[in-house]
Amino acid sequence: MTTSSSTLGIKTVLHPVSDLAEAKAVYAALLGVAPQTDTPYYVGFEAGGQHIGLVPSGAPQAPSASLAYWHVPDIEAKLAELTAAGATVGQPAQDVGGGRLVATVTDLDGNVLGLIQDR
Repeated sequence: MTTSSSTLGIKTVLHPVSDLAEAKAVYAALLGVAPQTDTPYYVGFEAGGQHIGLVPSGAPQAPSASLAYWHVPDIEAKLAELTAAGATVGQPAQDVGGGRLVATVTDLDGNVLGLIQDR
């Protein structure tokens, strides 16, 4: 089965953490870089072409488990393709700032898949 819109790969992974300061130290050691974004509600690292984000557990935007985001050129087209194939939209596309759109779908086995489109 082929689809009309491609993906640009998994480039973003968010991890819910119970203690942002402690997790920041662990991920800085793992990735070998300091965070690019460091706020009380989000810590983000750029390493090896990947964005690794830490979100405090229980925060409104926090995933319930680690969540990989597929980067796509057209989020609405990809959502349409995924729902036509049987996935269910968990979070419709929304602008989270800076021209970035994010959405999630759940596959037939309950796995949550993230989508990101940068404009």
